[in-house]
Amino acid sequence: MAHRWGMVVDLDRCTGCEACVTACHAENNIPTVGPQEAANGRAMHWMRVERYWEGEYPDAKVKFRPVLCQQCDNAPCEAVCPTYAAHQTDEGLNAQVYNRCIGTRYCANACSYNVRFFNFFNPQWEKPLHLQLNPDVSVREVGVMEKCTFCVQRIKTGKRTAATENRELKDGDIQPACAQACPSGAIIFGDLNDHESRAARLAHSPRGTKLLEDLGAEPKVTYLQRQPWNESDA
Repeated sequence: MAHRWGMVVDLDRCTGCEACVTACHAENNIPTVGPQEAANGRAMHWMRVERYWEGEYPDAKVKFRPVLCQQCDNAPCEAVCPTYAAHQTDEGLNAQVYNRCIGTRYCANACSYNVRFFNFFNPQWEKPLHLQLNPDVSVREVGVMEKCTFCVQRIKTGKRTAATENRELKDGDIQPACAQACPSGAIIFGDLNDHESRAARLAHSPRGTKLLEDLGAEPKVTYLQRQPWNESDA
């Protein structure tokens, strides 16, 4: 049975610490653009944590939502790419072929979640920071689009390891950098086609929701809404 990778984010556990964002940068060789470029709207984060408030003072409550590529089954970014650089793999990932991308930015305009980014310059890392680059991930050059890949390099490594050990891939064998770094365990990754996997079971939770689901993109990231707080439980 083919894999179909998906993710569940438990908003009841997320504390907004942004450890996932830092881990994503380190794992995927994402450069820091600096304050001037960020002010020009050129900030680059494959993953961001949105903060918003509910209620009014004195009952206002802060909430956090990690947002990354939703790996949509009906991805609007793929349909508009003139070179098919943006395409869907057999395992349901919205892949990006960097050496096929010509930087039209149509995919960024079509993306409902604002999670595709254009390289306005060739990234640079001052010495000795270049030594911390991940050799398993390519360094993208100027003029191409990039995005979250669910750490596809880790997916491939996990599958190779299981094949080398002559066994089936087990639930939990593969963890993207964001899921591994999350101190509260709010991010769960797994095979949605494996109905016994933790991610597949949580994806069908009554607390489960999809971000901007009414747009019809069919995202594979499920958000678990916060549990209603009851004073009697305190």
